[in-house]
Amino acid sequence: MSLLNQDFLLENDTAKTLFHDYAAKMPIIDFHCHLNPEEIYENKNYTNITRIWLNEGHYGDHYKWRLMRANGVDEKYITGDGDEYKKFVEWAKTIEKSYGNPLYEWTHLELRRFFHIDEEFTQESAPRIWQKANELLQTEDFKPRNLIKNSNVKVVCTTDDPASDLKYHKLLKKEEQQNGFKTLPAMRPDKLIQIDRDGYGEYLEELGKISGVTINSFDDIVKALHQRFEFFSEMGGRLSDHSLLTYHFKEATKDELDQIVKKGIENKPLSQTEIDQYLTMLLEKLMALNNEFDWTMQFHINSNRDLNRPMFDQLGPDTGYDAVGTQPDIVTHITKLYTTMQSENQVPRTIFYSLNNNDWMELATMMGCFQGGMVQKLQLGAGWWFNDTAEGIENQLRIFAQESLLPNFVGMLTDSRSFLSYPRHEYFRRVLCNFYGKLAEQGRVPDDTKKLGKIVQDISYNNAKNYFNF
Repeated sequence: MSLLNQDFLLENDTAKTLFHDYAAKMPIIDFHCHLNPEEIYENKNYTNITRIWLNEGHYGDHYKWRLMRANGVDEKYITGDGDEYKKFVEWAKTIEKSYGNPLYEWTHLELRRFFHIDEEFTQESAPRIWQKANELLQTEDFKPRNLIKNSNVKVVCTTDDPASDLKYHKLLKKEEQQNGFKTLPAMRPDKLIQIDRDGYGEYLEELGKISGVTINSFDDIVKALHQRFEFFSEMGGRLSDHSLLTYHFKEATKDELDQIVKKGIENKPLSQTEIDQYLTMLLEKLMALNNEFDWTMQFHINSNRDLNRPMFDQLGPDTGYDAVGTQPDIVTHITKLYTTMQSENQVPRTIFYSLNNNDWMELATMMGCFQGGMVQKLQLGAGWWFNDTAEGIENQLRIFAQESLLPNFVGMLTDSRSFLSYPRHEYFRRVLCNFYGKLAEQGRVPDDTKKLGKIVQDISYNNAKNYFNF
């Protein structure tokens, strides 16, 4: 079989029919990504393929950076100020050794789908690919808005701080019809959650200023958040996202909370119990707000961040020094949170992603305890980050199918900072079609391509459109 031919990942005739006749041409809803709305609005061509593929200044693809470090590449040619063609060649050398890694497949998919380059990416082919790709990058089709539109994307949900003025979302909203897609904000309150970090007090001042609320207490924080939920909703916001590296359920009284907030503002040391109390009560309020505004709440849990402290001090977060988290009882504590909120009828739509796939079965069965009131209110999110592989995706699909109703699944997201990441949806759809194709060939589901085709189309696009109320 040739590299990434039209039937790659498709193991039988049913899978091939499901993908080519049903899934392939469905539109995309990218309901969680890290694209910069300013870049979408400014709509500038990239100078060369290194800038869009590897790094643009400090920002870039830390998936690729990790592999380059493993291949002995000098940091100068990864995140540093090294020659940009040399960086590209170093990535080619790395790719030559990445057989079996999804980045090998994603890299070649991006070359094929965007640049129509079918040859293998190697040191030998790098000069030709560099020249052809850079010529195309200067054309109208390779401006950010057209990269999104031509990928058949209908909605892009960015990741935005509650204190953001959403300036570029406002500007893009005026041009939705012309662009052919919506760019919507999704709230991510990391700075509000991180009460033990330096700058918490300054952040509350920023949040208070934009919301029109002077923040001196926990209730003031909730009042400010309510205003931000109103504003984000006016701008089309329908989702929030929350990073829980670790989590321990522990409630607190109003007086305890106000004392904790006061200590946070004054940058005084907080005990682990106080941090847990603050986070628990903040999550309870955020769940209630998501429920009130009919949003979907996303949780990304059990990751271990910034392990290489010297490199974190040098480069900052999101630079390739993260790993799978190992808190074994994190789902137990999340279950306590949901049990409490269910008693108040305040459980919102929720999608859970765990970086540790050992949590998936526990999450999937826990969710079944809080379903009701709508179709698949709680969902097990797509294989996230290190699990975003053919095997990881299939494992997540299998657990979802076995423990709930996979035909209700909202499907794939890019979780990416790159405008070239949309072939990951194709990759996901191929694995999805192969999953159902194998079940059909085994006689475990009807060998009815029309019926199965409707399911894969729903998971590819229709379910997300309906679930998020876009």
